[in-house]
Amino acid sequence: MKLLITGGAGYIGSHVVLAALEQGCKVTIFDDLSTGLKENINDNTNFIFGSTFSKVDLNKLFKNDKFDAVVHLAGSKASGDSMVNPSTYAENNIIGAINLINACLEFGVKIFIFSSSAAVYGKPKFTPIDEKHSLNPSNYYGYTKLCIENNLSWFSKLKNMRYASLRYFNAAGYDIKKRINGLEVHSHNLIPKIMEVALGKKKKVNIYGKDYNTKDGTGIRDYVHVSDLASGHIDSINYIIKNDKNLTINLGTRRGYSVLEIINKTIQISEQNIQYRFQNRRAGDSGIIISNPSLAKNLINWDPKFSDLDTIIQSTWDAYRKKYYLY
Repeated sequence: MKLLITGGAGYIGSHVVLAALEQGCKVTIFDDLSTGLKENINDNTNFIFGSTFSKVDLNKLFKNDKFDAVVHLAGSKASGDSMVNPSTYAENNIIGAINLINACLEFGVKIFIFSSSAAVYGKPKFTPIDEKHSLNPSNYYGYTKLCIENNLSWFSKLKNMRYASLRYFNAAGYDIKKRINGLEVHSHNLIPKIMEVALGKKKKVNIYGKDYNTKDGTGIRDYVHVSDLASGHIDSINYIIKNDKNLTINLGTRRGYSVLEIINKTIQISEQNIQYRFQNRRAGDSGIIISNPSLAKNLINWDPKFSDLDTIIQSTWDAYRKKYYLY
């Protein structure tokens, strides 16, 4: 199977590339390296530099090769930043994706795997969240993801395209075989910030809220190892090929870890002191957000194997230590 992976030099993309190669796929990476890294480009892939903004780049890409499926991972993904810079998210997440979908239709690619997000649900009305939860994004990032989900639904009806919308919860961790060398660029996520404090790059990590209705007062989130996310993309392609059906599923674990649990686990594994300070809750934040991934288990037999907290933190610490200390 020949796959095109947009954003394949990025954090999640580079792990999806590994999963695809392990399944015997021939992989082309399409990336403008705005956040992707050259060091994450796998030697066993064909790399094409280009942007989904550019119809010229896309036409060249699709004219020069034929693909069985496209995995779309290119885009911007910080929810807070999307409320400050919505134009950037409109361009990266909506215009770029529509350009790519149109190119797929023009050149006969009928399977589209979309990197969506639990942000499409907005503030949870119940938890664990399943796919029947209402869709009401509370930030512009979530809106951009829902916008493309809706477009894929229409294109499927009108043009017979098959798609999977994979609603990620909190991607974390690194390849346990240590094959990914580049760290996530400009990450706004908790675990990378904790790692920077553990390595002495920053003095303290901020904890937003200490009075949630949780066991230690800090927010609880569902963290899924990036390698488990990656396997879900390949499983979804196989499902679509076998069943000729679309797919919209959560990729999470049904387990939640609090901010303090993650800090304490990092202290234990890294053997470093990690200072933190409490700040006021951020507007719109919820105390607990956990996934119900039963549908993914039932439909694609997806089983997150690496998403325990020890593996997530150990693999992340290994990646950061290797990057900064060169061992």
